[in-house]
Amino acid sequence: MDKRVGFIGLGTMGMPMARNLIKAGFSVTAYNRTSAKAARLAEEGAVKAASPADVAAVNPIIITIVSDTPDVESVVLGRGGVVEGIKPDSVVVDMSTISPEATRNIARLLGERQCHMLDAPVSGGEQGAIDGTLSIMVGGDEAILERCRPALQALGKSIVHVGTSGMGQTVKLMNQILVAGNLNAVVEALMFGKKQGVDLERAIDAVKGGAAGSWQLANLAPRILKRDFRPGFKVGLMQKDLNLIMEAAGSTRLPLPATALVQQMFRSLKAESGDEGTQALVKSLERLSGVEIAS
Repeated sequence: MDKRVGFIGLGTMGMPMARNLIKAGFSVTAYNRTSAKAARLAEEGAVKAASPADVAAVNPIIITIVSDTPDVESVVLGRGGVVEGIKPDSVVVDMSTISPEATRNIARLLGERQCHMLDAPVSGGEQGAIDGTLSIMVGGDEAILERCRPALQALGKSIVHVGTSGMGQTVKLMNQILVAGNLNAVVEALMFGKKQGVDLERAIDAVKGGAAGSWQLANLAPRILKRDFRPGFKVGLMQKDLNLIMEAAGSTRLPLPATALVQQMFRSLKAESGDEGTQALVKSLERLSGVEIAS
């Protein structure tokens, strides 16, 4: 098995993911727009590349995980991008969360060069990236996924093929509908309990093991009570994902009223809290109610 993997994007998620590939015995060539991050990874065993094209030139699998659709288009299709160095039959595995339509277009352009693309966005946040326990939803050719599976197994515990090109991104957007809606429910429940004089820490313990239990409740509700808004996943990124959801829903004239409401709440937070964790959603409801949650 060829254990060469290129890695583009060493942010909150990408850096620990690249480290896990190195730990699993893969030879990693890395590029990041802020070169100091690639230099740091080089000290841990990676090879630092000068451009995405240089990454693609020496690796049969190239993983990208960057912030938004234009960023993926830039590192793959732009000047100095992957397409300028990629060899026939190589695979681009995009693990960002971007537009399904843009994904299909990038896959088509790579296909014209006899190359392949998988869209393989992830769920699990920074801790999942650190622990190598991400959930990975994959769109594209299933045979190509099997070729890449050993590398993906270094990154996640759940790797599910969900359909053709763009379907990985579509399923990730489904995930984000569920995450955002559930987080809003957590925040509303906490605000309700606060107004009623409930001991919120005891309330969380009472309900998290029952039918209302969730990852959001167990992990983010305690942080909300402590005013701990350090990011596992940032408000700005959630707002970006909600925009992608509403754009895709609009293309099929599908109403998503609850998601649209949460999108507006996140939009109100982005200017002041864009780099905070999504649990900062509580600030939006605090402004509406005039009540602040605190432990």
